[in-house]
Amino acid sequence: MNSLATEVLRLLGVRGETLAVAESLTGGLVAAEITAAPGASKSFRGSVTAYATDVKRDILGVDSTLLAERGAVDPQVAAQMAVGVRKVMGADWGISTTGVAGPEAQDGQPVGTVFVAVDGPFAGSGSSSGGGKVASLRLNGDRAEIRMESVRSVLALLLKELAGEQTGNERAQDTEENGGT
Repeated sequence: MNSLATEVLRLLGVRGETLAVAESLTGGLVAAEITAAPGASKSFRGSVTAYATDVKRDILGVDSTLLAERGAVDPQVAAQMAVGVRKVMGADWGISTTGVAGPEAQDGQPVGTVFVAVDGPFAGSGSSSGGGKVASLRLNGDRAEIRMESVRSVLALLLKELAGEQTGNERAQDTEENGGT
């Protein structure tokens, strides 16, 4: 899995951008995966392990009404966590994980329900909150397997956004060069 983190860091480095992480069910595993990769200090700003609901609200700025009505395991909560950690850490990109690793259901959600989110400087967003992406996952396995797959999934989601933007930018540059001759 370290190759995902390595590729994320490579693309962030090429772009001169930074990353921050907000984690709930993964409890620091995403940050550990990123910092295990050489050169992480060039792009990684830090993380917030927001395991408790009040930490999600008070530190990351997740809406208290949303938390009261839907609980912490919700796609909007994941999105707001990514926005919040990006702001708190002063990063270009924010990613987050929230979900149920087990052994019991939480907030009316079964074990294996996970939401991962990315917030960043998306093209055409025009706002500091970016208009992030959220992936809804239904994972199988024991607690450790669900947590590790959540780490892989959030890094893959970020990599997809970084690689997609990179490809789009390269195409735009090619078009300008070709169109100018």
